Order: sequence, then C-alpha cells, then structure tokens
Amino acid sequence: MDLSEHITFNRPLAETVCQRLTDEIGKLGFAADEVKYYPVFDDASFVLIKDPYTGDHNLSCYWYDQSKSQRLGRLQFNSDGTFYAEFDVVKPHPSKAKWFVEGVTAWGNTDNIKAEAKLLPQ
Repeated sequence: MDLSEHITFNRPLAETVCQRLTDEIGKLGFAADEVKYYPVFDDASFVLIKDPYTGDHNLSCYWYDQSKSQRLGRLQFNSDGTFYAEFDVVKPHPSKAKWFVEGVTAWGNTDNIKAEAKLLPQ
C-alpha cells in the first residue's frame, strides 16, 4: 500500500482515536478556550515508516502547532493492527493544584481502545 491507501485504510480507527484523545482532554475539566489544539486526523502530517522487525510500513501521523515549529502529538498504526497515540496538553491540572497535565495517550486496536491522561506532580 502507498501512503494514501494507508491513510484511507486507517481513517475510521484514526478518527475514533482522535475523538477518544479529545474526550480524555475534556474529562480533565479545562474550560472550553483553555486548550488551544486538539487532535484532528486531517490536520496531521502523514509518513510511512518501515518497521525494522516486520519490514512492513506503518502509518505515522504527526500534529504540529500553527507555525509547524513544535510537534504536539503523534499517532502510529502498526502492521499488527495495533496503534499508539499521544497528544500534548502541557498545562496545570484545572482542578488538582498539585498535578500538571503533560498530555493524553491512547493505545490498543479497533476492538479495544484504552486512553489516559499523563499527569506529573508539580
């Protein structure tokens, strides 16, 4: 498969993963205008990366800020049907003063998506 075929093939799961990451950010309780960027599949930059173990190509999606100078997140689809995603939030937790929200992550496959916030003690 070429890049466009990988994008088309992975789109349904990717959109579900983006929504799950967005939901995880929402669960943290930030005000609507506090978080500037959210993961949107069509806003990503796409590349194929050769898996050194299997030799297959994996679709990697990267999100950047408006100036394209800072990466905000990534989503990688592996040839075995699994994925891993992370998206930066980088803000103090809105309701837990002793915690800082680094970002959110999601992993799994079509039938089993897990997600959580990455919190750091302040």
